[in-house]
Amino acid sequence: MILAICTGIAILLLGLALWTIVVRDTFAAVAGFIPYGLLLTLAWLVLAAVDVALTEAAIGAGLTGALLIRAASRLHATEAAAQAEEPSLATRVAAAVLASAVAGVIAACLLSLPDPAPSLAPDVSRQIQSTGVGNPITAVLLSFRAIDTLLEAIALLFGVVGVWSLAPDRYWGGRPGLAQAVGPNDILVYLARVLPPVGVVIGIYIFWVGADHPGGKFQGATVIAAMWLLVMMSGLRDAPAVSWRWLRVVLVVGPAIFIALGLLGAALAGAFLAYPDGWAKVWIIVIEVALLPSLAVTLVLLLVGPPQRPEVSA
Repeated sequence: MILAICTGIAILLLGLALWTIVVRDTFAAVAGFIPYGLLLTLAWLVLAAVDVALTEAAIGAGLTGALLIRAASRLHATEAAAQAEEPSLATRVAAAVLASAVAGVIAACLLSLPDPAPSLAPDVSRQIQSTGVGNPITAVLLSFRAIDTLLEAIALLFGVVGVWSLAPDRYWGGRPGLAQAVGPNDILVYLARVLPPVGVVIGIYIFWVGADHPGGKFQGATVIAAMWLLVMMSGLRDAPAVSWRWLRVVLVVGPAIFIALGLLGAALAGAFLAYPDGWAKVWIIVIEVALLPSLAVTLVLLLVGPPQRPEVSA
């Protein structure tokens, strides 16, 4: 039974991946990408990688899917002209040959690895207890691979700056998106009044248990961001103006504290992002707490887009 389920998931994954690549309509490609991400979540669950599955559902299928839908809607006006352009046969053949060559090189590299393949897992297993964190994923991401986690947070912050840079000059510092007008008895308003308190509690819970169980800041921040987006979509609250100082402070406070603790670790423990003996878990929790609001606000601002109207809307 399990083998049949795994085989079915694998076939569907390959089919959706092929559909997403081959189809020329942008919205159709996005429509294939989102269920692909959800099926990939199931694949990670089958492999007992719960943390990866949560991240894939929240970031891969959820956030990325929403961003792609927004991009597809913006490209709709120019898509007809792009679809009218047919690449020549030579271009198609060259692309196929190049893609096959890249795939062949990757396959050759993987097949040439010794058996067993070189791994740092034994070294990590011997040292991971020193972090005091029960969840090995959190321990690895905020100790042995802390620089990767820091760069991910900074990359998202730069993404927000890039989105803001698309705003017309006359709206710089204004509010992103269009003002939402929803009737007071609309079902969306009802959901926006009922779900956010529950969703925020769930998001904080997912974040807090991430130290010792599957979960963490990225997953929790995504749930909290979704609740904020629901409130804005219902018209109960308007999107914040990007010129607001508190908004910019929240955006940078998480990465700033992360960098500050990294420098403090260099002074006290002899290496950037190193933790003094006995303080690893405390510092990891401080970093996670600082990053949670920054990530939630970052994800919301990535989705709502660049400023499109003045700070004081009519």
